[in-house]
Amino acid sequence: MTSSTTRPTSDSLLADMMLLHPKLIDLSLGRVERLLAKLGHPEKKLPPVVHIAGTNGKGSVTAYLRAFTEAAGKRAHVYTSPHLVRFHERIALAGDDGKAHAIDEDTLVDVLTRVHAVNDGDDITQFEITTAAALLAFSERPADVLLLEVGLGGRLDATNVIADPALTVIMPISMDHAEKLGPTIAKIAFEKAGILKRGAPGVISQQSDDVLTVLESRARLVGAPLTVWGRDYDAYEQTGRLIVQQNDRLLDLPLPALIGRHQIVNAGTAVAAALTLAERIPSLGLDERALEAGLRNVEWPARMQHLTSGPLPEILGEGAELWLDGGHNPAAGDMLADTLAMLDERSPKPVYLIVGMMGQKDALGFLAPFRGLVRAIYTVPIPGAHEAPHNEENLAEVARGAGMQALDRKNVINALETIAGLSQGPKRVLICGSLYLAGHVLSLQKNLE
Repeated sequence: MTSSTTRPTSDSLLADMMLLHPKLIDLSLGRVERLLAKLGHPEKKLPPVVHIAGTNGKGSVTAYLRAFTEAAGKRAHVYTSPHLVRFHERIALAGDDGKAHAIDEDTLVDVLTRVHAVNDGDDITQFEITTAAALLAFSERPADVLLLEVGLGGRLDATNVIADPALTVIMPISMDHAEKLGPTIAKIAFEKAGILKRGAPGVISQQSDDVLTVLESRARLVGAPLTVWGRDYDAYEQTGRLIVQQNDRLLDLPLPALIGRHQIVNAGTAVAAALTLAERIPSLGLDERALEAGLRNVEWPARMQHLTSGPLPEILGEGAELWLDGGHNPAAGDMLADTLAMLDERSPKPVYLIVGMMGQKDALGFLAPFRGLVRAIYTVPIPGAHEAPHNEENLAEVARGAGMQALDRKNVINALETIAGLSQGPKRVLICGSLYLAGHVLSLQKNLE
């Protein structure tokens, strides 16, 4: 335990909390419900909650909804995971300036200390106890809405203690975390459908028929009215604009600032969610003007983030492009390959990947879509990963087995230097495969400046 004679830091408290349970992930609601009861049920003292689940896109749709809310002059709390650089990013509190900001160290230490004391050494995972701390922080600061992103799955995720959300959103579901959620897409969909609640409208993004069957079955069982992609709304790009059609309403909006064809689905789902939320809470002011401003101004680090300046782009030299994305499953591989192909259509350049992945991820499934698109792949370790990553030598072997040229390198900088030393001319480089690797890259960008 942290010494009581010195003021703890958030890092020391988080380290203590890692010791409270033998597993990093152990899906259950009992432990967090017990702790929240001891804390006086902060989960019942929150602003209206938008609960967001899905395999890919839940971070992006959270970013869009935050941008819409703030463009409307309203305040949003935001809960996301994992963080990229600092844990504080996970808990963004609505500020006096109308913007959500990562929780400051003093406030984080305060809520962590309080939940740690109330928990009194009971068995609980770090994610569960820190989610309780986040809900405590959110309950004590005014805001107009809380955007609450699921950590893993949905049904047994620590965030699923919200009995009456204002809205639920389920983004595209695909195979990921099968060891925790189940070996089939139907089982994974069942887990994510667990956030649907009686009487709370749910917005369902683009899904396969198998997934949609599971979601609709769960919705009927609990009495949750659904707005479904392809049936109740649709979104597409037309003449450089985002067109969103919901029932008899047609919106002609700017394309989102986040690039990639998959962002049409994410942004379209976010618009449908905002329109549904506006019907339930008109005072949020989520009108077309707010949607337009939010789409133009949305920001979400490590989602096809273009690193245009700083020490890492400088390694590649003038005219080169450096991109960063935390995508790490086969569906994300498809999306990223499609985005690289789109960039190549606009401005052809030889493409190289720098990849690091966590050990339980489907490396072959993620890398296969890049076959024929990239010149070479350079695999790297992930410093500070919370669990065992793929060994870079083995990861390179997987890429070679998929028919691509691949070499392992000792770190990201070494990989960039190798690419810079190849043939003359501007290159396009994408660093991808893990949010933890993306966080490491952003740390390098900051620490090397």
